Amino acid sequence: MSRPRVGRLEIITGCMFSGKTEELIRRLERVRIAHGRICLFKPTIDTRYSNTSVVTHYGREFLALPLDPGSESIEALIESAGAPAVASASVVAFDEGNFFSDKLPGLCEELVEMGKRVIVAGLDLTFAGEPFGPMPMLFALADRIDKLEAVCARCGAPATRSQRLVDGSPAPSSDDVIVVGGLGTYEARCRDCYERAENGA
Repeated sequence: MSRPRVGRLEIITGCMFSGKTEELIRRLERVRIAHGRICLFKPTIDTRYSNTSVVTHYGREFLALPLDPGSESIEALIESAGAPAVASASVVAFDEGNFFSDKLPGLCEELVEMGKRVIVAGLDLTFAGEPFGPMPMLFALADRIDKLEAVCARCGAPATRSQRLVDGSPAPSSDDVIVVGGLGTYEARCRDCYERAENGA
């Protein structure tokens, strides 16, 4: 007798430029090679490189569907991808999980209960060094967590922090938490080189 498909939740996290999206795409490519069906979603606010693909900072991309933060539900996935695609997907993935709302962990749990392999890639910390959005709850629920490191832009050591820059200086901690950007707006920094900015208010 065949066993029912058991779902699981995998989290890929780390600072900016640590290769989170690269690792997400690597896992999805393996699923595609094995003829598995995939639904990949990205937040509508992430329009840096493409509205219809997840794109790494170095140009690698994978087709993705937009999902509004705050609308995370099975119904919203069906509206975006179609009921057949959601039903047949063995893997449901989310890039930039930190930009989604606190509804994302509940949606992930629902998908896991449906037997899906769920993968979420996202920042663990804001530029101010605080836990980012729904990521802490996702860490608590995950079956597997991979925390990746970047290379410090200052000293070359392993980097675990995202430094937001304004005119080359650390952004004040009063700045908006969500500012979509890449090279030039952010740097990867190690703990020693990371500068915790003062409140600019």
